[in-house]
Amino acid sequence: MKHNSSVIYKLFKKNPVKALHLAQAFLSMEKAKEIDYNNPEGKSNELPLITFKITPLCNLRCVMCGQRGISGTLKGEKVAEEVHKIVPMERYMELVDEVAHKTQVFYVWGGEPFLYPNFMDLASYMAKKIPIFTVNTNGTLLAKYARRIVEDQWTGFFISLDGFRDTNDKIRGEGSYDKVIEGIEAIKKEKKLQKSILPHIGIVTTINNMNYMYLDKLVEATRDIGLSWHIINLGTYTTEEIGKKEEEIFQRELGVEAYYWRGFNTGFNKGIDGDKFAEILEKVHSMDVDHPIITVPVIRPSKIGIYYAELETIVRDRCFAPWFSVDINYNGDVHFCADYPHYIIGNIMKENLLDIYNNERARKFRTVLKNSPNGIFPACTRCYQLMLCGRRRRGY
Repeated sequence: MKHNSSVIYKLFKKNPVKALHLAQAFLSMEKAKEIDYNNPEGKSNELPLITFKITPLCNLRCVMCGQRGISGTLKGEKVAEEVHKIVPMERYMELVDEVAHKTQVFYVWGGEPFLYPNFMDLASYMAKKIPIFTVNTNGTLLAKYARRIVEDQWTGFFISLDGFRDTNDKIRGEGSYDKVIEGIEAIKKEKKLQKSILPHIGIVTTINNMNYMYLDKLVEATRDIGLSWHIINLGTYTTEEIGKKEEEIFQRELGVEAYYWRGFNTGFNKGIDGDKFAEILEKVHSMDVDHPIITVPVIRPSKIGIYYAELETIVRDRCFAPWFSVDINYNGDVHFCADYPHYIIGNIMKENLLDIYNNERARKFRTVLKNSPNGIFPACTRCYQLMLCGRRRRGY
């Protein structure tokens, strides 16, 4: 399986200015890994990436979702309570001004970002101030806002699409596939009318036992619809045993309850035939498409079965994410772990983000993480952040 780095340069080759900013972000990440990770005080000078879990609301109920899926930790009465706690747009705009000199990339997700009140106004402000402004969306609401999205020059999308029509709709909800394609076509139409390169349109497929056998059908269906990339996310999974170990270390070392792992104890990894999926991935990567296909994580074909069947087996170690990024929750809480926000280091409704980034709690978290076995916590073994930025384990 090819290294993802071999295709990164293609993503922004049509826009040299964006390419330069992206290169600066990657350079900052590398500095964090090589220099700040070794700071004995747990401090970091780099912050190229900020992610925003901007709302708990979503219009879909994807079965494997750690928030709203079958094992999700954010649904029902919980969402009804939390929706009243969202950070107001004015505070986000202040934060943009606070970090604009330091941060190159904003990545906004949810829930479904388009359900945040006045999201288009906030997105417009962010896109003008931050060089690389990207949004992770389920894509079902894109068509409605296509004209303004292109006008405001968003950098790109990560649109969730888990299979061709029937497969996707079983996972994400009836009619969701067609709404996504409608949205992509609407963006393309507006780009043509406005003579714009931006935004780049990419899709993300999260692999589970409901869709892995049909990945090639999705790639075939989307091969010429104008994508800039297709990310194949091998999926975040865990078990009760791993989760209990996570709880123990967070209670002992950091004094907090850890329970978000429960949202990823779904069982949708079970039954995935590693050999068969390796064949499908090989076929997909050899298909004649006009955009890069990126697998996260890159992994040897012979190890794919282990990835899904032996969740305690480490395929990436040393999580570097807390040394170059933070995630801001919908209520203003600041964490280093997007999917496992057990440990809060501050809240932007009370403090400046740059002060939070190296406060006592932040430094303690980095120190505990770095000193943990293999530089990760138990539930990290299949965490998407680790798969993106961790160190590739020998043999995998």
